Amino acid sequence: MELTGKFLLLVLLSSASGLAIKIREPEEAWGYVAVRSNAYMFWWLYHADHPTKAYTELPLVMWLQGGPGASGCGFGNFEEIGPLDTDLKPRNTTWLQAASLLFVDNPVGTGFSYTTDSSAFAKDVDTVAADMIVLLKEFFNSKPQFQEIPFYIFSESYGGKMAASISLALYKAIQTGSIKCNFGGTALGDSWISPIDSVLTWGPYLYSISLLDEGGLAEVQKSANEVLGAMKQGQYVRATELWSEAEDVIEDNTDGVSFYNILTKDSPMKENPYLINQKLKNLSLGKLYHRHVLAMQRTNLGELMNGPIRQKLKIIPKNVVWGGQAADVFSSMAGDFMKPVIDTVDELLAANVNVTVYNGQLDLIVDTVGQEKWVKQLKWPNLNLFEKQKWTALHVCPKSTETAAFYKSYENFSFYWILKAGHMVPSDQGEMSLKMLRRITNQEKR
Repeated sequence: MELTGKFLLLVLLSSASGLAIKIREPEEAWGYVAVRSNAYMFWWLYHADHPTKAYTELPLVMWLQGGPGASGCGFGNFEEIGPLDTDLKPRNTTWLQAASLLFVDNPVGTGFSYTTDSSAFAKDVDTVAADMIVLLKEFFNSKPQFQEIPFYIFSESYGGKMAASISLALYKAIQTGSIKCNFGGTALGDSWISPIDSVLTWGPYLYSISLLDEGGLAEVQKSANEVLGAMKQGQYVRATELWSEAEDVIEDNTDGVSFYNILTKDSPMKENPYLINQKLKNLSLGKLYHRHVLAMQRTNLGELMNGPIRQKLKIIPKNVVWGGQAADVFSSMAGDFMKPVIDTVDELLAANVNVTVYNGQLDLIVDTVGQEKWVKQLKWPNLNLFEKQKWTALHVCPKSTETAAFYKSYENFSFYWILKAGHMVPSDQGEMSLKMLRRITNQEKR
């Protein structure tokens, strides 16, 4: 099922005679795809809104949110890169200026996606990737105008782990001819590619910036090593539980530093440690869900999605509540949560797929030190040549003297260090993230 429409944007522009109103109406489409029996995935497309170019002259970007269980159609759209914010006001740094955007609520059960049987929730990234290939096959078949347009997968957090597996599955599908698509590459933002490398670097990172003393560092490292021990024994669900406990230790020793931006303190668990979704009986998993999924369904966004947006879309089943199955999504993926996918990135590089890693300087949950650590584990033959490259400072515009990011690239692998940004890079540094988008999609010289 699919519908099309237009979202009216009122943009106030200054003029000699006062304020004039310019009406912008980007074209949209949205719908459901039955990816498996009892499993339905929701997607939402916006056509690019460029002042001089048609959308067919610009790339198509699919955005994948994290969690697992956080909604790209909700959070990524209205909090980060879509045309409107949660107050339905125009976003100056929307990515629609440089690309058409395809938001997908995945895995099934996320956002407006849903299952009609509890056995249909995905349990690993292989299932997530297989589901997405079903959706993309139907999307490109039904919209052939997008088959030749360069297509990129951008992601954030756990969405990066899913993006790596989806990108590899898409590459293989293109090679076999089952999907016609001009795949340009994937961008892994603050991504959960190697969870243990993040966990093991939390302590040293926080200690280096005076957010832990020596005693706190020892406590955090002890917790991190317990996570590592569980992983070495193949106890991945237990590792996920211990990861939650390691976060508790960090909160206790840092006076509640935010895992998404070390300069802030917004940990919901500090306020009420018993405010756990009742669907998750496991205390540790419940805490993780509350910190990292429920936090992205905050009241104003939830009211928007289940109110005006639901009414606009018209196709959401009566029994489906935006975010209503997120806890089930999270708990079903618990055994997959801590597993690394470094080998998947290696496969992408070996297949000559363009891979970009980008990370916010102020992120803790996926700290940049941990990202650099897993990159060094790649078996990619050109890794040494990449590491020998001198990074380049980037500015948001030629007139700016402030360094907004650093960048390094060799052949089909790139890394962006985004300054003054936390976990949600587009929210914290909208102009720089838009510039990065243009560079990755070859609209701006690299």
